[in-house]
Amino acid sequence: MGWNVSRLMNKLYSRSLAIVHDFAMVPLCWLTAYWLRFTVDGIAGPDLTNALAILLYVMPLQCLVLVLFGLYRGIWRFASIPDLIRIVKAVLSGCIIILLLLYFSGKSEMLPRSIVPIYGMSLLFLLGGSRLLVRCLRDYNYFSRKGTRALIIGAGSSGESLVRDLLRDTNKKIFPVAFIDDKSEHQGQELHGVRVLGRCKDIPKIAVKHNIELLIIALPSANSVTMRKIIACCEATQLPVRTLDPSINMVREVSVEDLLGRDQVKIQWREINNDINNKNILITGGGGSIGSELCRQIIKCVPKELVIVDKSEFNLFTIIEELKALNSKITITGYTVDILDAIAIEAILAQHRPEIILHAAAYKHVPLLEHQIRIAMQNNILGLEVIAKLASQYNVAKFVFVSTDKAVNPTNIMGASKRAGEIICHYFNDIGPTKFVMVRFGNVLGSAGSVVPIFKRQLAKGGPLTVTHPEITRFFMTIPESCQLILQAFHIGTGGEVFVLDMGKPIKISFLAEQMIRLSGKTLDEIAIKYTGLRPGEKLYEELFYNNEILSGTEHGKIMQTNYAAINNKLVAKILQGIRKAVAKNDIQELYRLLQELVPEFKS
Repeated sequence: MGWNVSRLMNKLYSRSLAIVHDFAMVPLCWLTAYWLRFTVDGIAGPDLTNALAILLYVMPLQCLVLVLFGLYRGIWRFASIPDLIRIVKAVLSGCIIILLLLYFSGKSEMLPRSIVPIYGMSLLFLLGGSRLLVRCLRDYNYFSRKGTRALIIGAGSSGESLVRDLLRDTNKKIFPVAFIDDKSEHQGQELHGVRVLGRCKDIPKIAVKHNIELLIIALPSANSVTMRKIIACCEATQLPVRTLDPSINMVREVSVEDLLGRDQVKIQWREINNDINNKNILITGGGGSIGSELCRQIIKCVPKELVIVDKSEFNLFTIIEELKALNSKITITGYTVDILDAIAIEAILAQHRPEIILHAAAYKHVPLLEHQIRIAMQNNILGLEVIAKLASQYNVAKFVFVSTDKAVNPTNIMGASKRAGEIICHYFNDIGPTKFVMVRFGNVLGSAGSVVPIFKRQLAKGGPLTVTHPEITRFFMTIPESCQLILQAFHIGTGGEVFVLDMGKPIKISFLAEQMIRLSGKTLDEIAIKYTGLRPGEKLYEELFYNNEILSGTEHGKIMQTNYAAINNKLVAKILQGIRKAVAKNDIQELYRLLQELVPEFKS
């Protein structure tokens, strides 16, 4: 409260000074006009009397006009062309009103004709000149100041805006020394007095020559290829690199997502909004990486009710509080329930009657599940069966199953259980009213337990970064992108489809490790990369579809659709029954046999 009062008082003080200055200029310019008019012969007594008499009209009229034209909304040290235009309009309007008033009051004969033009030009010069002087003094102080010497990469609109803000920053933390830009037309140009000195390839040379201490990338629309190219040019300087984040209009550290992300996904939000708006939506695993982001995306479409199921009490509480802050008008209900609890799941469906279910609940960590086949199959297969069966029973319109690239030619328990999940969804799609849609995609950057958080922890400890194999590759996409494409596939799907998201080109994990080391400000000599060997069930590369699957395009360029072979529904039902019995008896060998029967391509 005290800070706000202080800020208000300072603002009022600055505005009062401006008003006093401008109001004082009015009589000064009026009398100056008479002095210039009669400079040779001197001002006679009657003329001086007339001047003072007319000033009694001029003073209130001109001051009122200055206020009405908004001269005191701006701040002098930021004076610009719009402020000058307001001054011109206010002075001209004041002069015209003065002439009209004197004419209609019959006092125009008291006023020499040259007085008003001289007065107007004098007032315009003093009001505009004083503001220009303050602006020049401010700019001189900014350009002569000290601060972290920064090289701005990108002389476009974002770079211009960044430099303007940095020059206005009263904390004086960063001083923009020069621009770098690859466009020929920008070479040699100046923005706010800061010159474009070269191209990206010149960064190391310019950094040394001008004692640069910080590199700032002001290219928010740059794709990952461009970002990797720029970072490569910056590496030789061994200087810290930051990037402009347009979403918060602030400078932040360059993230691995900036280097590995792709062009922004464009999805059919209007159609998706129509599908979700005023509907009851249920999300399982809603506190996890994918589930929580699905909640954030769905809340934008204003569902009638959002029901979130998650085993983790903490994750559930966290996402519900976040969503309520985003939109407090939507009914959001959370349940700390295991999807294997059929009684609890049925009670939830009976009470809330969801029209759409997005199933993101699953165990996903390959090494942990490799020796826990019972737990993996119980959660990823029987848990799915529970909610899929109840979805059909309660006539849920559409059910979206989040799958993985590890479901293709699986070599581990987790991948095989997710492939089994796709088969189970086909089974329920065939036998019930609910439309089941499956979405298959690769690794998600920054998700819980993924390689990026692991590398960050290892970097914080000083390394080394552990990679299982020099040639191992994975597909990557960001969490928001993956969830947007899941929703797009949900909109497209009519039941029974397996949608494959366009994951781009696979990335070497060793490359990812190298980039994260460099982004941390370290070199490969300081932080080592240690190769530990492939883990049980781990493949050198992942696949997004089977060789016998025929890919076809969809109405969205980033989503493909695969055909699927007809399944034996009686066999699937029999295997599911067998899995339930084997789980109850903890019969590990039988579970392996049943998983192999359900997923013949599984090779452990």
